[in-house]
Amino acid sequence: MLWVLLVLLYGILKGAREILKKKALEKNSTIEVLFMYTLLSFVIVLPDMKNAMGLETKFYLYIALKSFVIFLAWMFSFTAIKKMPISLYGVLDLSRVMFATLLGVIVMHEVLTGYQVAGLLFVSTGLFLLKYRPQKLWEKVTGKGTVNSGREQGVRGVYVIIAFASCMLNALSGLLDKLLMREINSSQLQFWYMLFLVLFYLLYIVFTRTPVHMGSAVRNKWVWMLSVLFVIADRSLFIANGMPDSRITVMTLLKQAGCVVTILAGRYLFKEKDTTHKMVCAAVIIVGIMVGVQ
Repeated sequence: MLWVLLVLLYGILKGAREILKKKALEKNSTIEVLFMYTLLSFVIVLPDMKNAMGLETKFYLYIALKSFVIFLAWMFSFTAIKKMPISLYGVLDLSRVMFATLLGVIVMHEVLTGYQVAGLLFVSTGLFLLKYRPQKLWEKVTGKGTVNSGREQGVRGVYVIIAFASCMLNALSGLLDKLLMREINSSQLQFWYMLFLVLFYLLYIVFTRTPVHMGSAVRNKWVWMLSVLFVIADRSLFIANGMPDSRITVMTLLKQAGCVVTILAGRYLFKEKDTTHKMVCAAVIIVGIMVGVQ
């Protein structure tokens, strides 16, 4: 099925984008990367403007709502990516599977098959093992082993919560994509979504008086690469959403294939430690994805 391939492409490019975000944030602040990233992406889709006209007024409002949801999601995700290992973020990001599945069942009235239920159980197990290794869980239950300082746990907990908030908002955005693509085309959604997103970040900069070094951001090659991949990935996803037989619950599982990309990058590009355990957790989750799409 074409929509399956398009969503898989989105998932792989999504994993690559997380790497580029991490690299871009080494040279510029979160808001600098976000604003320049969205602005360049909007410039890339400008030639398609002729195909984006003719929307009813209500759809401008709906797309603005989607853009605001992504505005918040990206603020959270970029903060989390900057403060935690990319391999860890990549696995935590898989939790959006559960959020999106719930939305698909409740809002879209999609019925979960036995395979999808089994897939979700694998995904949940992988996420649980990421947080609690069997040995560490045993030490916690028995009271044996070392205990980290409360301050260290609190700091980590804040960024984990931020990452989960981003996942929930991204799942909501995926639902809005599916609903909007019933009535409009991919060019219309991508053009106006990008325009509203640029405006939201510009308003944030103006009202918070956040200093932005545009020259530095423009010279950041990672931001340019990020923008190109973003446009390609989102167009693929929007087209897939417009296909009648595509389903949110299955699409969300497919999107998570990018976690392997982030874990491998964490190990070989960023030289992060403890990636073997994360890879095992990701493998359990990938098994869940494969089972869930049956």
